Amino acid sequence: MNLLPRLIAVSGPPGAGKTTLAHALADALGWPAVCRDEIKERMAGAGADPAEDLNLKTFDVFFGTLADHLRSGTSLVAEAAFQDRLWRPGLEPLLGLADIRVVRCVVAPELARDRIAHRAATEPSRSAHDDVALLRRITEGQRPIESWVPIALDVPTLTVDTTREWEPALDRIVEFATR
Repeated sequence: MNLLPRLIAVSGPPGAGKTTLAHALADALGWPAVCRDEIKERMAGAGADPAEDLNLKTFDVFFGTLADHLRSGTSLVAEAAFQDRLWRPGLEPLLGLADIRVVRCVVAPELARDRIAHRAATEPSRSAHDDVALLRRITEGQRPIESWVPIALDVPTLTVDTTREWEPALDRIVEFATR
């Protein structure tokens, strides 16, 4: 019997539907959801010093929050668009604190771009992320969705296509998270 709390890391490129899936999964499991973008938006809204690197500060708060939950024995769902170079160094110290599983979201690149453009136009809190600059870089081919690098940890991983409906469906994702 595994006594460690479970950490489900929901990952994928921007616009892949990670936050929506993370909240649905957390609700289905009855666990907290910790979402990197939501932390950054709240820090920006609370008047974080613009001279400080908000990305770095958010990174530290995100992984510190995960560690605090896990040390308390709380299983949780964590979500961020980090690529492997950021996820792995943040997750490796947590391996002794949790049974970690990865849910990797994939999406058609055109749909990801449409989702990013829609949220940039309709969600004022997204200004903390500079989605307009992200869209420009994607359009110029400097940061295409297709080049996003997934988490490379030796942990159970489930790929979920979010292009239409979740494939596999939420009940299968919950099963993956809890078995």
